[in-house]
Amino acid sequence: MATGTSTGRNAHEAGQEKARDTVGTVVEKAKDAAGTVIEKAKGAAKTVGKMADDAAGKVGEGLEAVAEKTREYGPQEGMLGTVTGKVAEGLENAGQYLEKEGLSGMAKDVTELIKRNPIPALLIGVAVGFLVARSMRSS
Repeated sequence: MATGTSTGRNAHEAGQEKARDTVGTVVEKAKDAAGTVIEKAKGAAKTVGKMADDAAGKVGEGLEAVAEKTREYGPQEGMLGTVTGKVAEGLENAGQYLEKEGLSGMAKDVTELIKRNPIPALLIGVAVGFLVARSMRSS
């Protein structure tokens, strides 16, 4: 009778080992699949980031074109001429900045600005939140 019990235990232990091996295989396959999904997500995020930077560059080109037209068709003399020149210069600078930096560079610059000026950034955030909340309440 001891042999039957021993054989039963061996079969049970073999079954447990087989189950552990199967679980191990499933876990490895899940890790591989997750790694593949993560790599694809990183690739997609990089592509979207590149597309956003390209779009920002196009917006920058558009701003420069608007600056050119403003200079061309705006008043050239007097107070309005001075204002037109300043507006065109601002548009041109913004366009060049967007072309050069893109959205990723802009995000870095904003982060640095917030790090250098945390209290004003916090106050601006609170004010914007207040205005958004107020506009949502009145709608």
